[in-house]
Amino acid sequence: MGIQKSSDEQTPEPLLSSLDIFLFSLIAGLLIYWFFFRKKTEPVPEIKPFTPVTPQIRETSFIEKMKKTNRNIVVFYGSQTGTAEEFANRLAKDAQRYGMKGMAADPEEYDLSELSRLKEIPNSMAVFCMATYGEGDPTDNAQEFYDWMQGTDDDLEGVNFAVFGLGNKTYERFNATGKYTDKRLAELGGKRVFDLGLGDDDINLEEDFISWKEQFWPAVCEFFGVEATGEDSSIRQFELVVHNDINMNQVYTGEMGRLKSFQTQKPPFDSKNPFLATVTGNRKLNKGGNRHLMHIELDITDSKIRYDSGDHVAVYPTNDAAVVNGIGERLGVDLDTVISLKNLDEESNKKHPFPCPTTYRTALTHYLDINNMPRTNVLYELAQYASDPKEQENMRKMASASPEGKALYQSWVLDSERNILAILEDLPSLNPPIDHLCELLPRLQARYYSIASSSKVYPTSIHICAVVIEYTTKTERVFKGVATNWLKNKEVTDNGHKLTVPMYVRRSQFRLPFKPSNPIIMIGPGTGIAPFMGFIRERAWQKEQGKEAGETILYFGCRHKNEDFLYQQELEEFERAGVLTQLNVAFSRDQEHKIYVQHLLKKNKQLWKLIHSNNAHIYVCGDARNMARDVHTAFYEIAEEVGGLTHTQAVDYFKKLMTKGRYSQDVWS
Repeated sequence: MGIQKSSDEQTPEPLLSSLDIFLFSLIAGLLIYWFFFRKKTEPVPEIKPFTPVTPQIRETSFIEKMKKTNRNIVVFYGSQTGTAEEFANRLAKDAQRYGMKGMAADPEEYDLSELSRLKEIPNSMAVFCMATYGEGDPTDNAQEFYDWMQGTDDDLEGVNFAVFGLGNKTYERFNATGKYTDKRLAELGGKRVFDLGLGDDDINLEEDFISWKEQFWPAVCEFFGVEATGEDSSIRQFELVVHNDINMNQVYTGEMGRLKSFQTQKPPFDSKNPFLATVTGNRKLNKGGNRHLMHIELDITDSKIRYDSGDHVAVYPTNDAAVVNGIGERLGVDLDTVISLKNLDEESNKKHPFPCPTTYRTALTHYLDINNMPRTNVLYELAQYASDPKEQENMRKMASASPEGKALYQSWVLDSERNILAILEDLPSLNPPIDHLCELLPRLQARYYSIASSSKVYPTSIHICAVVIEYTTKTERVFKGVATNWLKNKEVTDNGHKLTVPMYVRRSQFRLPFKPSNPIIMIGPGTGIAPFMGFIRERAWQKEQGKEAGETILYFGCRHKNEDFLYQQELEEFERAGVLTQLNVAFSRDQEHKIYVQHLLKKNKQLWKLIHSNNAHIYVCGDARNMARDVHTAFYEIAEEVGGLTHTQAVDYFKKLMTKGRYSQDVWS
């Protein structure tokens, strides 16, 4: 191996010659190599019997879960905004009052092809709270179940079921998902225990649900031969845990899913993992009037988020700090207390009603809906905390199905637009524990906006066009829309502090034609113009690429030309450049009689040729209650007058266009 010597060490006379040293070094080197690098005899590995590792996976069999936890009622929900989920939880909770045991279940988390096995559980039934989304579609979480129903031929004989649908009559295909679920389960041999319930959100969804529920439970009791236990006291689902000594790095501060996901962002971004987009633009669009219409720009650079014109952007707003503080002060609570609400049912997939541990302040700011009027079940559960017998009686009355109770709830809560803070202020004897209040309030939902930009022109930016909601209610309180006021305050500053918006993109069927040469007819008054700004910019881009763009016709409506003609300069420039073939604007209040987009439509007899002969695509965006219906009627009249169709033929004609994807709507009520 040799011995190193320092250079200043003196050796008077070499004992070995150079050749001896060379040979010695060579032999030593060979010995070292043989010792360290020779091929060792490999031991024969011991063959052990294979033991499969069972991964920790969530139970996907709702049948096995029901058996394991001794349940006999399962309530599935197809929910987009949380209401159907809320109704399902209420039904599952109600089951205890009738000597039964229920569980609410997300169909996305379970294997619904096991439905035929439900008869294995004695006295069992499945209830479906099914919301209809968009133009008659199932909600995202119910899509798989819907597809299964369409494709299966399973025999559901012996399976008991009931359906409550959540819809809105202003839409063409009212409650389509609920109706289909009820019809299909019966076709497959299921036993309908109670009639289909049809809730209408255009009038009073809560009242419809209560009326249905009041008749549903007696029918269930009669069917199974059971009686109500008479137990009407409040049943808590979650218990309060106060964390007095906790590392604040373990506490949720507004994240939707993964803890610290806002500090360390990781794609893909979706509803459980929103992207924090920086606000790079925020300007007022209208030149006058008492409203505030705004254009917001969000930077999605490095997010890997892709979008198409016509898609929706979902944003997660936060509640007004004044309302949050008002609740804390009224209830005399330290809002910065760190808490968890833990499900008393250890078998439930839903361990907490919102991300925990967190503070009351975070829960009321980020997770709970404190701005909308509380539903009747919240009033019923809170009534026990009113010390004044009269106040307690009125709260219980409002939660009942009696005509008097319904009328009181309608006038005192809905028509007066009392949120939970207003109710606490106007019922001085009501002092609920804040943890029970947090358990009862629904989740604050994401808000969806039609994207007002084209990814071809703005690949790293998403634009929003919205009107700020703010008005005085009957109780002289100022109602402020949660999301629009929150967005309005996201002003771009030069001080280096960047304001962000948690967001993700939801795909839509509202799409430009595959062939750019197809004509398009766009009808979008007010902020309904949003998706069409994306469409028009994309048409301009297509022309720049040398593609042949078909006729591009816009019908826009606003109140006054000099006040709220949104994007006026851009639209007039597009018209001058030939991108917009026609720019038709209805100024409803610039003359004695009101003129709306449907009036301008009826005047244009050339539209029939574009639709009937030139394969034009029609797009409608905006108010579903009045505008979308009136536009429908205008097209019927054009088909009758110019096309020579009867009214029945005209209705059928445009229904077929919808089926073919040539008449698309992005409407809201």
